[in-house]
Parts: sequence; C-alpha cells; structure tokens
Amino acid sequence: MAADLRVEVIEIKGHCPVHTVGDSFRSQEGFKLVAEKPLCMHSLASLMPYYVALRRGVSPVELGLAREGDVAFVQCLDPCEHTGGGTVVFAVKQEAKEKDQRGKD
Repeated sequence: MAADLRVEVIEIKGHCPVHTVGDSFRSQEGFKLVAEKPLCMHSLASLMPYYVALRRGVSPVELGLAREGDVAFVQCLDPCEHTGGGTVVFAVKQEAKEKDQRGKD
C-alpha cells in the first residue's frame, strides 16, 4: 500500500535562503504537497525521481539512497561551493497511515 511521505531538512552546507534545519513538508496521496512555508524548487527536483518508489515502499537501500534502514537521503541541486548558495540534505520517510474510526486503513 502506498503511504504519504515526510521530507525533513537535516543538514545545510553553505547558506540556503529558503530552508533551515528542521523544516519539513509532506507529500500526500502521491501528488499533494503540504507545507507551512515556501519550498525551494531545487528541493522538489531532487525528490521527483524517487517519491513514487518511496511512497510505494521500495527500500531506500535498494534505491541507493541509504546504507541501511527506512530513511532515504537526497540533496538539492545547488552546488554551494560554486554558487555561494546552500546545498540542503533531506531525510525522506514514509508516514504511518492513521486508521479511521472503524479501525480500517
């Protein structure tokens, strides 16, 4: 079964004008972005190739996005050493589905 994803900023190399460590956003139902603050387009570009597989339960290890475990790691496309910007590292994890009032998924 497909799950929603939570994406959290865990590290910033250089200076990112958009994100700070601890920021997060969610992908719901495979196509809805839910965020409390603006998102950088570079962050979305880094997630796009993987979000469908991750929400369907493909292992981050199998995708080459982790050494072990169920958290995937991706980074934005800004090469901070050459732009003066910031390269942001994101942790991506499936969110547990909440059961409805009848106890069904």
